[in-house]
Amino acid sequence: MPTVDTNKIDDAVKRLKAGDVVAVPTETVYGLAASIDSESGLRKIFDLKQRPFFDPLIVHVCGFKQAKSLVSQWPPLADYVARVFWPGPLTIVLPKAPHVNSLITSGLETVAVRFPRHAITQQLIEKLGSPIAAPSANRFGRTSPSRPEHVKSEFPGVDLLILDGGACDVGVESTVISISENEIKILRPGGVTETDLEAAVLKWAQPVTISRVIGAENSPGTLKHHYMPDIPLTIVSEKAKAPEGAIELVLNVEPAQAARELYSQLRDLAASGKKSIFVRRKADQHGGFWEAIWDRLTRAATQDQSNA
Repeated sequence: MPTVDTNKIDDAVKRLKAGDVVAVPTETVYGLAASIDSESGLRKIFDLKQRPFFDPLIVHVCGFKQAKSLVSQWPPLADYVARVFWPGPLTIVLPKAPHVNSLITSGLETVAVRFPRHAITQQLIEKLGSPIAAPSANRFGRTSPSRPEHVKSEFPGVDLLILDGGACDVGVESTVISISENEIKILRPGGVTETDLEAAVLKWAQPVTISRVIGAENSPGTLKHHYMPDIPLTIVSEKAKAPEGAIELVLNVEPAQAARELYSQLRDLAASGKKSIFVRRKADQHGGFWEAIWDRLTRAATQDQSNA
């Protein structure tokens, strides 16, 4: 994993404390980060991304103590699940502590918390001494950045410090879940699959119900149109004729690799000179990590003709 020199991390800490934003690597995608203690930094996130205030942010922490400080309830099941999957691509939504800025939560009574496993961002949060809010480092609704050069292209002319952590290992955003006493709701699929969660809770003392909630308002990244490339994307059935003038997005047969490559592929195809992109929905691409991939593609698509 690439390393960033101490001076650059120190510079990032100074900027965050001064109310600025910086771009940070995680194992999922690059984030546009501000200190949760900085009102001006939080507002700058929304301004640069052109993000509506109704879409909540994920708070990134570097340990369980920080995570617990952000919530008013920390159920035993949440503690268990966090210890299985953190640090990693899992975000947990829980009732927020009173001091958490309503800009972060979009006025909701819950907060989304994640402990990323990327060493550079862990080091940054530790040196800053407080958590960071960090949605994906791109214009709102557009394709997320999985490489540092993607971030640079999103904000031309902006004095934005980018901590270069290389290409993201997972490549799509984290799984978002809410947890109550013995229930887990999947609000957004991601790097931790439903199968992963089911296997983990088998060791829990009581039966746990796992369900999926579509379009949950307390989760980021669940709008109908999101992750969109700069040219139209159409989903077609497996044997459909290619749309005229379109270039094909071909997914790797191995889902983890397909996810890792997805956003880079969308960006490259959008710059191909073709007028549109198409992707074939294949019958065997379901379950596991494919759920996250097709969630992103469905939201990124201008048209879905696969069931026509």
